[in-house]
Amino acid sequence: MSLDWIIPAQRIQKLPAYPFARLDELKTKAREQGLDLIDLGMGNPDGATPDAVVDAAIQALKNPQNHGYPPFEGTANFRNAITSWYHRRYGVNLDPDSEALPLLGSKEGLGHLALAYVNPGDVVLVPSPSYPVHFRGPVIAGGEIYSLILQPENDWLIDLTKIPDKVAERAKILYFNYPNNPTAATAPRDFFEEIVAFARKHEILLVHDLCYAELAFDGYQPTSLLEIPGAKDIGVEFHTMSKTYNMAGWRVGFVVGNRRIIQGLRTLKTNLDYGIFSALQAAAQTALELPDSYLEQVQQRYSTRRDFLVEGLNDLGWNLSKTKATMYLWIPSPVGMNSTDFALKLLQQTGVVVTPGNAFGNGGENYVRISLIADTKRLNEALHRFKQAGIRYHSKPAIFSSK
Repeated sequence: MSLDWIIPAQRIQKLPAYPFARLDELKTKAREQGLDLIDLGMGNPDGATPDAVVDAAIQALKNPQNHGYPPFEGTANFRNAITSWYHRRYGVNLDPDSEALPLLGSKEGLGHLALAYVNPGDVVLVPSPSYPVHFRGPVIAGGEIYSLILQPENDWLIDLTKIPDKVAERAKILYFNYPNNPTAATAPRDFFEEIVAFARKHEILLVHDLCYAELAFDGYQPTSLLEIPGAKDIGVEFHTMSKTYNMAGWRVGFVVGNRRIIQGLRTLKTNLDYGIFSALQAAAQTALELPDSYLEQVQQRYSTRRDFLVEGLNDLGWNLSKTKATMYLWIPSPVGMNSTDFALKLLQQTGVVVTPGNAFGNGGENYVRISLIADTKRLNEALHRFKQAGIRYHSKPAIFSSK
């Protein structure tokens, strides 16, 4: 019996393969061939979740009161921890009952927000490059993506002056993310003020992804959208426990901000899921309450890796500056190679996995993203393999040579 009649919905057929799923396939094949992979592809932190967080989860798991369905809006304790964290970090006051909502990871919330607010044909402004769910979520919802191409000459910031008035008047939502994935760019406070003024003028919902709020270095302090006067009237901000607290597999995040926008997302989620296991929310609460000494250790770990890899890549011909935040380096492909070709060459010739920039949209072409998710010993091995394979950055074609 032919099963050709089993056809996914057009919203699924329109989506290209998810880049990290494709990377997993290539990594599996490489391992089958005996390659010792140094995986710097996904933003998947290495190391264990903090002991205090694990202990809190174990204790909560032993409590039978946590074994039933959790509240749709999340536990009161976790919501209070979220709003207390925001006040402590940014001086932002939030109502834990209506302006904070726990999520099954920020990716889930960012995608579902599009389903909650985007009608077929609605215009959604999305930077390119950007975290894939920022544009894939609206595409799944039937939205019309207007790409805001980011440029290195503008420090990878959105140039609001290049958005035509006709587009701005039609736009319903603007997704953005600073500190930025994948470029590691940061935005000054006046940029946030400008984007709030722009969105208020054109009546556009702002969706800010602040997943790298605490991975900041050398005294730099990222800005929260909600610090800006008037931002909470039109915007929400997403956060994740994955990066700072090594909790990627726990799938815990949250959104804060405008209560009306959050209520729309909550209504959608009540029809699709039952929320986060209460024991995990107890663990996440503990994470948000960890002392600053833990955060300083995390920042030191990533800044040490950043310094080491920037120096090593610059010795191979790149001209990279030290990033101020995130767990990534965003480096240009050697001249004459696109993102995919360069990433495949690295995988095949050195066993080092990076993410091609075009996985983050057309604006990411000719770059690759390197995640700082290995210790300096492994990063040193990666650099050694580059040297052995003759991999350098050149301003002219003829990139790879073999020794």
